Amino acid sequence: MGLGNDPRYTHTRCFETFPFPSADDAQKSHIRSLAERLDAHRKRQQELHPDLTMTDLYNVLEKERAGQPLTDKERRIHEQGLVGILRQLHDELDAAVADAYGWPAGLEEGEILERLVQLNAERAAEEAAGLVRWLRPAYQAPEEAKVAKQGKLLEVEVDAAGDQDDRATKRPWPPTLPEQAAALRDLLNSLDAPADVPALAAAFDKKRTKKHLDQVERLLETLAALGQAEEVEEGMWGR
Repeated sequence: MGLGNDPRYTHTRCFETFPFPSADDAQKSHIRSLAERLDAHRKRQQELHPDLTMTDLYNVLEKERAGQPLTDKERRIHEQGLVGILRQLHDELDAAVADAYGWPAGLEEGEILERLVQLNAERAAEEAAGLVRWLRPAYQAPEEAKVAKQGKLLEVEVDAAGDQDDRATKRPWPPTLPEQAAALRDLLNSLDAPADVPALAAAFDKKRTKKHLDQVERLLETLAALGQAEEVEEGMWGR
């Protein structure tokens, strides 16, 4: 809250800490398309009706959702803003975002808030273990994104024995932490028996330096905190 107890947007509290979904490319594209259609619809109707405000549109939308009767003025706003289409676009966008979170569509607001709080706590545990799910890496962590890009282009992909012939049989080591965690989880799911950190690191086409081994171990600990990995005995990891 700012001066006069008025709400203020602070990106470090509202944006950087918000638990956005880990959407795949298809989900991102679908959400982007719906958002663009929604934005175009509102702009088009406001251009056709210059006196039509966003407040007007959404006050009428909320009354319609609540099943409340509209006044003559509100019915005019409903017609000018094509609020039925506005509502449909929002419903489709809500369903697409719920799908990106892996949640069922149509959850009550209270349950959505509970799930977001829980997800926020999970993300905090991830970040404490070194796994940060940047929404816009180039904006939020430009140095990290630059290093990841350079590493992908310049890193010599050989194993500890220096044998370059078997690189084709190894799994690629992704450039970002969320992708690395997912790749490591997929590897654990494919194993028939537990394996230690060096063996797991050797499955990827990245030079097994101490830094890399430490990174793999931290990611395993993060996955364990999320219930996606288990240290079945000291130093031995499985799913």
